[in-house]
Amino acid sequence: MTPRSTGLLCALSAVTIFSVQDGISKHLGTAYPPIFITMIRYWAFAGFALLLASRSPAGLKGAVSANRLWLQIARGVLLAVQIVISIFSFSRVGLAASHTIFAATPLVVACLSVPLLGEKVGWRRWTAIGIGFVGILLIINPLHATFDTKIIVPIMATLMFALYSVMTRLASRTDAADTAFFYTGVAGAAAITLVGPFYWTHITFTDWFWMLVLCITGMSGHYLLIRAFGLLDAVVVQPMSYIQTVLVCLIGVFVFGEVMTFNMIAGGAIVIAAGIFTIWRESRLGRLAPAAIDPPGTP
Repeated sequence: MTPRSTGLLCALSAVTIFSVQDGISKHLGTAYPPIFITMIRYWAFAGFALLLASRSPAGLKGAVSANRLWLQIARGVLLAVQIVISIFSFSRVGLAASHTIFAATPLVVACLSVPLLGEKVGWRRWTAIGIGFVGILLIINPLHATFDTKIIVPIMATLMFALYSVMTRLASRTDAADTAFFYTGVAGAAAITLVGPFYWTHITFTDWFWMLVLCITGMSGHYLLIRAFGLLDAVVVQPMSYIQTVLVCLIGVFVFGEVMTFNMIAGGAIVIAAGIFTIWRESRLGRLAPAAIDPPGTP
């Protein structure tokens, strides 16, 4: 296989694994506290981050050395909180509804990059952002008589992940990717461990199995994603996350019996199209910084 073919296979495998991970998160999130589930996931994630850091060219000492230490710690903590909210959203709002909202992340990142990164957004991307937000309104359907206020939960998760992505771009100006990945895992694990034990609960033997699978999918998905970014440009890998949106919606419908309304399908299609255009436009302008480490909702 050529490097490009290998990279595409790694990217597709990663988003497929992350889709399965989100399905497992919904299953566990309906029975156990999301903070507790996130803590167990982060313990495995931190171990994986430590392993990769120790095997990096600069070693563990190089990964720990951060020029913007507090920014790196804040990123890790923010992502841990975002994942807790995402799992809550999967179990209470649904996989399909949550991920159609998550699809707007590149649009929110483009908006936040103006005040926080000092980037300029031209009229083409502002138009795409506006169209994308019309798609979001179509998804949440606020004028419908049965509008569910729980839809605010995935919106919060989307805003938080977009902020995390912008912080990742800012940190990449002074710190290496190995450092960013190390603090994403270790800082997040340390933060969630401060509160997670208070939510410790009994888990059945079967669900311990699913928890183990959850941890394995997280580590394997990250490894494949890192490999993909090492073989392909970010502009090729980033739109792959929208395949995850489709796969997760299918899991929600066929495994958990969720219902995809016309508004969700049409709105999701609009948001995905606007997001792909925004990513493509950034790459044309040469501003596409290294992508955030994780697709939304995954550690």
